[in-house]
Amino acid sequence: MHDELAESRGLRILGFPCNQFGSQEPGTNAEVKEFAQGKYGAQFDLFSKIKVNGNDADPLWKYLKMKQGGTFGDFIKWNFSKFLIDKNGQVVKRYGPKEAPLSMKPDILKYLDLNV
Repeated sequence: MHDELAESRGLRILGFPCNQFGSQEPGTNAEVKEFAQGKYGAQFDLFSKIKVNGNDADPLWKYLKMKQGGTFGDFIKWNFSKFLIDKNGQVVKRYGPKEAPLSMKPDILKYLDLNV
């Protein structure tokens, strides 16, 4: 995807680590960031670990799930669930954990008005 062009049009990728799924994120926030950047070359904004399900779920994730519920309920089923939010702050689509980030490209381009 035209990274520089997409970024100049307002694309931001935000990562929210969570340890609620098989304890896959047991490390500290610094360790999680080092792993994501070192092993995968992550260059997106990576936030502190949060909870995405249950009564203690982060308010942002409660909002995202309310706006785009899942097939079998609004809870997050596993790591790597993704949401697409338009430039007006509206949650426009939800992607499951197994959907590759590149599968989101047509939708991202649509909302950035980059019909390539």
